[in-house]
Amino acid sequence: MIKLSEFNLKTLFYAVLLLNMTLFLSCNEKKNPVPNVSVDFYIDLTDPLYYDLQITGGYVYVTGGVSGILVYCISADEYRAYDRACPYDIDCGRVTVKEDGFFAVDSVCCGSEFSLFFDGAAEKGPAQFPLKQYACIYDKNTRILHIKN
Repeated sequence: MIKLSEFNLKTLFYAVLLLNMTLFLSCNEKKNPVPNVSVDFYIDLTDPLYYDLQITGGYVYVTGGVSGILVYCISADEYRAYDRACPYDIDCGRVTVKEDGFFAVDSVCCGSEFSLFFDGAAEKGPAQFPLKQYACIYDKNTRILHIKN
């Protein structure tokens, strides 16, 4: 009978511990305020409109997402696509690439800066979330970039 009660106490202890950890982690989890919208389009990198995407650090703005999409060239075969909505204030902010080509800034509303090379992380300003990122799939053979979520 003693073994059964020890088992029950251990089970109860682990159940309470698991419940506390779950509650603690869920309370600290904040969600990026940029809403999810459907994104699914292709860019032909041989098209002269997208010439800037053929060089590292090159970028283009395209329609889509919440406030437009910034497509950025990391290397010859790696690309990133970010929503231009500033996660600090999606109704006001819209990021543009700074002259240095490595950061995007919301110069209209809050002045937050985001690293384009490191997954859109907020580097400066009141924004606490990174830029919303969309998946980029590049086909080297066809030179087609698929951007989707």
